[in-house]
Amino acid sequence: MDMAAKMKLRKIGGSVGVIIPKEELDRMDVREGDALYGVPDKDGLRLQPLDPSFERKLKAFELTRKRYRNALSELAK
Repeated sequence: MDMAAKMKLRKIGGSVGVIIPKEELDRMDVREGDALYGVPDKDGLRLQPLDPSFERKLKAFELTRKRYRNALSELAK
């Protein structure tokens, strides 16, 4: 079982930031300036580096691409 990573909350200007340990940043393959997305789950909030809405948008695109395959092919000429 994975150990929980302890993170600190720090005041940054008028906001509060979360200090994430370097090991966790490396594990998620993110660095300073990257975006993290907070996704609600049954235990609270899960941080992830991928936009959760992107997969829905990609599925919608795939449906559109299949439906209008011929029209898109003609437009590409």
